[in-house]
Amino acid sequence: MARQRPAPELPPCYAIVQPGLEEIAGEEIAQRLGGEVKKTMRGLLVFRVPELTPELLELRTTEDVFLLGWGTDQLTYRAEDLERIRRWTSHEVRWDQLLRLHHGIHPKPKGKPTYHLVTQMTGKHGYLRRDARKALAQGLAGKFPESWRPAEENAAIEVWLTIDGPSAVCGLRLSDRTMRHRTYKAEHLPASLRPTVAAALVHLADIRSGQVVVDPMCGAGTIVAEVLDAHRAERGLTVLGGDRERAAVRAASANLRRLSPALLACWEATRLPLADLSIDRLVSNPPFGKQLSNPEEIGPLYRCMIPEYDRVLKRGGIAVLLVSEAAVLKEAARAAGWKLLRQVPMQVLGQRALISVWRKPF
Repeated sequence: MARQRPAPELPPCYAIVQPGLEEIAGEEIAQRLGGEVKKTMRGLLVFRVPELTPELLELRTTEDVFLLGWGTDQLTYRAEDLERIRRWTSHEVRWDQLLRLHHGIHPKPKGKPTYHLVTQMTGKHGYLRRDARKALAQGLAGKFPESWRPAEENAAIEVWLTIDGPSAVCGLRLSDRTMRHRTYKAEHLPASLRPTVAAALVHLADIRSGQVVVDPMCGAGTIVAEVLDAHRAERGLTVLGGDRERAAVRAASANLRRLSPALLACWEATRLPLADLSIDRLVSNPPFGKQLSNPEEIGPLYRCMIPEYDRVLKRGGIAVLLVSEAAVLKEAARAAGWKLLRQVPMQVLGQRALISVWRKPF
């Protein structure tokens, strides 16, 4: 009996993430897909998974997912990089294999397929983004059937080249805009939290069946929506949200309409209409300085809200907070006796911010 040839190894994937969330995104890839992160760069993860399935597109803390064609961290910043981009794209990638894998997740469209080339560049180089795109196009010459046509929007196939300083990756995009923007988010408010960042907060909260979860400053309801969407299978989960602005509560109600029911209210986060020791998980993104008429209000706000959060949080409960004034928050949380479990620095709205995870003592 003839020996069967082993199946060819799957190519790596890579994910674009919000800078600062690389470790959290890696944890989600490992937990949900059994994947293994091979390389981490700012805003990007290279990883392998046991199999390629549509579940890749259900990752919540990543902005986009790709099949990796080639990658490097040895660009020279000089024009000679363009010949490398052309050569690597032409000779180092099995585009036929990547296309077959892509069609396994996205069925091949009827009619003549279309493709789109995307080039992103960060840092100063001795060539322009359009030069890099031209080199990419030259490397792809003859790789797709002649009947395929370029398109600027809604293309069936997208090839991306992302250059960041001396590093670059090139690959076939598996996701689309709904991965980062979410289909539930119909209403937006100024400075609304990105869904992937909200998903990171929810991931860190370690939410389980039968718990009561609250976002006391819910804004457009992004955190509440992420809890509901990510934990649809959890039984007995109660999710609460509220905001002092009625317009925010209306926006949250509209965004949550397609998801499971949530209890929304107009309230003051420093005077919550909730019973003592009634909340298992508190997940929130209090206003940043840019969202307040006077940035000096942040300190007093944090000092008033933490004692109220401590009042409603159960013993052993967890609070996950994304704030701009980390020192003030830490002072207030430690005064309440909370223990810091984890912290993740990142940038939000162009400001330095910190995700911190706290446990109330038993």
